[in-house]
Amino acid sequence: MHFSQIDHPKNVNSFGILPDGKEVLCYTLRNKNGMELSVINYGATITSLKFPLSNQEKIDVVLGFDSLADYIASYDLLSAPYFGAVIGRFAGRINQGKFTLNGREINLTKNHGKHQLHGGCKGFSQQFWKVKKINSGDYPSLTLEYISQNQEENYPGILMAEVTYMLTESNQVIVEFHAHSTEDTLLNLTQHSYFNLDGHQGNVTNQDLLIHSKSVLETNQENIPSGVLIKLSDSSFDFTNAKKAPKSIDNTFTLQANQKVAAVLTSKLHNLKMTVLTDQPAVHVYVGGNCFGQIKGKEAADYHPESGICFETQNYPDAPNHKNFPSAVLKKGERYHHQTIFAFETL
Repeated sequence: MHFSQIDHPKNVNSFGILPDGKEVLCYTLRNKNGMELSVINYGATITSLKFPLSNQEKIDVVLGFDSLADYIASYDLLSAPYFGAVIGRFAGRINQGKFTLNGREINLTKNHGKHQLHGGCKGFSQQFWKVKKINSGDYPSLTLEYISQNQEENYPGILMAEVTYMLTESNQVIVEFHAHSTEDTLLNLTQHSYFNLDGHQGNVTNQDLLIHSKSVLETNQENIPSGVLIKLSDSSFDFTNAKKAPKSIDNTFTLQANQKVAAVLTSKLHNLKMTVLTDQPAVHVYVGGNCFGQIKGKEAADYHPESGICFETQNYPDAPNHKNFPSAVLKKGERYHHQTIFAFETL
């Protein structure tokens, strides 16, 4: 069934008004197990993900804010956390904010020193997304659409992007991206939720992390890839055997073709496990986002660098500037597809 932006049916609530007067709505999907996923159409952002525990309580396992004003203000922080947002057109860093496409050098906007990060000054994370479709029933889902205009952040082509969030009866959150462009362009989308299986006010370093990867991208001091893949065996980044999540990490782990399972996070406090599955060639794992004491999180939480962990399933950062990296070029008329699943289960 379809709803217009101005309707407020069941499970849809107002979340605030943007400076241009557009109303942002919050859509909540629920499955029969009592799991709840809430998404706003500002940045196609996941604001909460509540999982039912055995004691009938629900635990919110993602970081976020209580108000639209706080989401907007967070992008002005020293290092914006991008809580729960869709990242585009290009997730991660692009060296010097430039790349060559079809023999032509393209200079992008720069929002991270001399580089571009997460799509530029006002990437997909800060855009108003149109709600295209809501499905209720056994597999509730929400589809949002954003049309990125030609030369937005200096990327070529009009890009039609869609993200669908689906909540299954087996407690999976399925994130599915589709896109196509009127011109050859660059595309690398991801979902930027911060997870904490102890609850969004917990500390992820108490949880066990496993990453199914054999190599990590080598980077310089500005976290720009050199083009070299470092084998993980016996290194501090080797999480092929589960160990406590690190206090700080900002690294891209490569995945094998058709691998699917990228990572597993486990909370012994709640006997809860989350498995990350994807069809992407990498997962960028990040611990370190915070609000610098300037903005309170949900329920007046004081978020700190160890409050959450991101699993940014995506192509390699700076892919267009390395011939040995998977191509991030989306050709005119081609269809982009990306699926990531966050699967939850009690132990």
